[in-house]
Amino acid sequence: MKTDFVREIIREDLEKGIYKKIHTRFPPEPNGCLHIGHAKAICLNFSLAEEFQGLCNLRFDDTNPAREETEYVDSIKEDIRWLGFQWNGSELYASDYFEKLYEYAVILIKKGRAYVCDLSPEEIRIYRGTLTEPGKNSPFRERTVEENLRLFAGMREGKHPDGSKVLRAKINMASPNLNMRDPVMYRILRSFHHRTGNKWCIYPTYDWAHGECDSIEGITHSICSLEFEDHRPLYNWFIEELGIHHSRQIEFARLNLTYTVMSKRRLLELVKGGYVEGWDDPRMPTLCGMRRRGYPPQAIRNFCSAIGVAKTDSTVDISLLEHFVREELNMKALRVMTVLNPLKVVIENYPEGKTELLEAVNNPEDPSAGTREVPFSRELYIEREDFMEIPVPRFYRLSLGKEVRLRYAYFIKCERVIKDSEGNITELRCTYDPSTRGGDAPDGRKVKATIHWVSAQHSVPATVRLYEHLFTKENPMDCADGESFSDNINSGSLKILDNCMMEPSLSRVKPGDTYQFERLGYFCADRDSASGKAVFNRTITLRDAWARIQKTGS
Repeated sequence: MKTDFVREIIREDLEKGIYKKIHTRFPPEPNGCLHIGHAKAICLNFSLAEEFQGLCNLRFDDTNPAREETEYVDSIKEDIRWLGFQWNGSELYASDYFEKLYEYAVILIKKGRAYVCDLSPEEIRIYRGTLTEPGKNSPFRERTVEENLRLFAGMREGKHPDGSKVLRAKINMASPNLNMRDPVMYRILRSFHHRTGNKWCIYPTYDWAHGECDSIEGITHSICSLEFEDHRPLYNWFIEELGIHHSRQIEFARLNLTYTVMSKRRLLELVKGGYVEGWDDPRMPTLCGMRRRGYPPQAIRNFCSAIGVAKTDSTVDISLLEHFVREELNMKALRVMTVLNPLKVVIENYPEGKTELLEAVNNPEDPSAGTREVPFSRELYIEREDFMEIPVPRFYRLSLGKEVRLRYAYFIKCERVIKDSEGNITELRCTYDPSTRGGDAPDGRKVKATIHWVSAQHSVPATVRLYEHLFTKENPMDCADGESFSDNINSGSLKILDNCMMEPSLSRVKPGDTYQFERLGYFCADRDSASGKAVFNRTITLRDAWARIQKTGS
């Protein structure tokens, strides 16, 4: 049975009969695409509902129409389904409750617990005080209930300019908690809303809508990230003043990841600044970016489960996430041979015009994946880096006069090197040993390397994109004076190879198909693939840094 402080609280609440059945929610704002940090919240909220036989709502916090778009709503729903979760009933929206929230605000005005304030945003900030100095009461704080009701109705009816008035809670301007110093509940904002159109010209703030939406939906446990801990007294104050259903708020530490920024605002800067191709750029920590890069959803769920739930902020090494990606792909990805930087090989003693079909294993981790046939012919392509004319020490791959094994095929020996007029190697002339097909030499001689290859006659062209970390620093926000986080962007985070050659089994790939290119890493077919030429994104390399760290401790 899984346990952490959140689950312990829920178990205790159920045992005491405080709640008969738990009801959680995931409340994203549709102003950008979800990232890996949101995945932690998604997995937590939906998993809690599953474990305790409860329900989990999807509710969009659409209280700021100036920043929200329907495309983000659709993207968020796709991401949640991709992770393998399904919300309770239809998706919900804070805008579903705009009328009810307005009625609640009227109740507080009638109780003398809210007032219309004419201070500008800058004046409100100044009047608010500081962490060490109390705030000052607004000169409009003592308006009568009747005047506040009239002005608030006028705000709704569009009688006042944008920004000229706000509705504020009347709490305590000397509170040590700045959130309790008469926070704003409504502001005037004439902006088209993606669901309500131009019906409203006043919109609730997040702090006002948060707890009330939870209450309306009967949420029992409101799971929030740690930055909302100081807001909890305000949410409780609103609920207690209204006398409505009280959800229990529990805060947990949000996810921070090395070499990554986890702020929607920063991610939007990357998109608008042209540093990446869009929200789904495979270098982005967004779920749509990870999906395009080939990350399996189960790997993300396993990662979120492994890091657990804590009360203290920390930063997780990105190699742990990559470990779970490799682990999942190792079990499921089919193996194929692809040459990224081709060097032509002609086997001079192999019959011209002959083609053999050699048996290749699809996945040694999964016997049920079976085998495939790979064509072998006189002319092949190998990786250029697998040949060195004058080998350095400990270079065991192909060189003049030396033998290597071709994967699933034969031993070959390099006899001659063909160069162009500038001295560049253009072709290797080799011989093969027919007795070594698919195995070792009958005479017992050994080779120290096995390399991959493709038949030149049967190869399929491809473009391959090699991705690295988007940032050069573990903490991209670690900037010198006068610098921006964008100054830490890795200029080598994307390398495009246009002349790759693949085995023919990859001639009909579909976007999202994932493979292990033997010896090279895991790759995913991109949506940019076109008829006759596939485009692959490198999901991740074969080397597992996290596994090495766990094994060696360094």
